[in-house]
Amino acid sequence: MPEATSAEPTPRKRDRVADAVRPFASRPYRLMWMGSTTSSLGDALVQIALVFAILHIGGTASDIGVVAAVETVAQIAFLLAGGVWADRLRRQYVMLTADAVRGVVQATLAVLLLTGHAHVWELGVGAALYGSASSFFGPASTALVPETVPTEQLQQANSLLGLPQSFFSVGGPAAGGILIAVFGPGWLFAADAASFFVSLACLALLRVPPRPLPAPASFLADLAEGWHELAIRPWYWINLLAHACGNFALPAFFVLGPVIAVRSLGGAAAWGVISGSFGVGAIAAGFVVLRYKPRRPLVTADLLATGLALPLIALGLSHSVAVIAAANAWFGFELIISNTLWYTTMQTLIPDKVRARVDSYDWLISMVIMPVGYVVAGPLSSSVGFTSTLVGAAALAAIPCILVVLLPGVRGVHRTPAGEIAGPAA
Repeated sequence: MPEATSAEPTPRKRDRVADAVRPFASRPYRLMWMGSTTSSLGDALVQIALVFAILHIGGTASDIGVVAAVETVAQIAFLLAGGVWADRLRRQYVMLTADAVRGVVQATLAVLLLTGHAHVWELGVGAALYGSASSFFGPASTALVPETVPTEQLQQANSLLGLPQSFFSVGGPAAGGILIAVFGPGWLFAADAASFFVSLACLALLRVPPRPLPAPASFLADLAEGWHELAIRPWYWINLLAHACGNFALPAFFVLGPVIAVRSLGGAAAWGVISGSFGVGAIAAGFVVLRYKPRRPLVTADLLATGLALPLIALGLSHSVAVIAAANAWFGFELIISNTLWYTTMQTLIPDKVRARVDSYDWLISMVIMPVGYVVAGPLSSSVGFTSTLVGAAALAAIPCILVVLLPGVRGVHRTPAGEIAGPAA
């Protein structure tokens, strides 16, 4: 029998690759992936386009901050409503509606920019509508994934959904900058609108088995049921508190990083290298987590999440762009693996009927404190210094993740001999 050469994959290697991409065998998942990937590309381009659009029509740096804050606040404000409706209705329909709203918003802004009639307040209104629609799309999307693939393929499915976003996080800003220089920001908004309509077409073709819908109930009763399912699982909500600490600490990196880059690292180019390194780590993680299935997924996820401390410490103590970039690349690597393990665990252990509501509480608890982190990072650094602020943020990010691992419920989430994720009784 001839031996396999390096140019010809061995049967074992082919089996590993086939297992990693097995979710693509499901037509509903393929359609969901295609729609998600297309809209992610549009989002990656329009992120930088929004900044230059505001400046192009005479806005200021303060206007940029206000528009970004409006979008974030709108998203947070409607998260719980998004979770309720994603459990009440077919999740596919909720996603279709959210994509339609976002597509129309971006198309309207594109027309205003291309015709020279755009104002900052119109971009702010668009950002609010966009953020509101996203708060409906997110919980529905997370809850829909288990309806498109078997449970044993959830981790690969989540990783494959995240891989394009990691790629676009590296190339998107650079491509967006070039396209803005050539065509102007209005055409990038038009491209983003088109990406949502492609996603709409994919979702419209998606077919999943009908799931039992809940009996009609009041909005508050639905919220209470979602909260109950969260509260009876300490391994879940205590992890969310640890996530919130990390999200409160992370803004210190983004607020102080550009200032430090200008003062002592070489300016905007250095910060561009540091920022781009995150995507490099994220891409590598996306491929690793296609195959890596730890025996205790939450313990692994929480210990990896301590990696957020590394770029904060490196930024506070090092003057080497290479060191800071390497630390940020590790952060990207650990974040993708940690998030993939977290979502796979949640999708497996949370009952389908409340999955979207629990996910909306997940986002709310994890993210609501983040804007505060952006507000306090600057004044705190002026009071105690950049290094103390960054090292303190690193401790706040890492210590809760270590403490969470000590909880029996977190250690009790494990894989069975068959490879399925099981957890402690609620």
